[in-house]
Amino acid sequence: MPPKKKNLSLHDPATVPAGEGAVIAIVVSEWNGEVTQRLAEGAVDTLKKYGVREEDIHVRHVPGSFELTLGAQWMAESLDPDAVICIGCVVRGETPHFEYISQSVTQGITTLNLEYSIPFIFGVLTTDTMQQALDRAGGKHGNKGDEAAVTALKMIALGKELS
Repeated sequence: MPPKKKNLSLHDPATVPAGEGAVIAIVVSEWNGEVTQRLAEGAVDTLKKYGVREEDIHVRHVPGSFELTLGAQWMAESLDPDAVICIGCVVRGETPHFEYISQSVTQGITTLNLEYSIPFIFGVLTTDTMQQALDRAGGKHGNKGDEAAVTALKMIALGKELS
């Protein structure tokens, strides 16, 4: 029997640090906008639920997932946020483009995490089909945007604890 699919929106609220005083940047890919907009809304709603003020949540858009890395870097440099959430969606097609973009954005976000003293959160769906993406953007598997927001709050708290 295959493992039960996880709802990405489920988390124990007792384990989520409060977000009061946090400044969060969110960079969102316009490509596959039906999915990425839902992911961004999930992230924003979750951040507000845990105390981040709406005026401390800064959302900007880039054309595609490939551009997330530079958009995130610019947001980090201009807004001085406590975390940057990168939201995108890459759906497998008939060419190797999926692998190139997925690998590039993954490496780019990893590099930003290592070069800056703030967390850059990987909120990028890499799916085989558009339906799989929709299922993870508020569908039957919850919303990866919620998960990205919770991850941002947990990483901010860890950074404060260790500094």
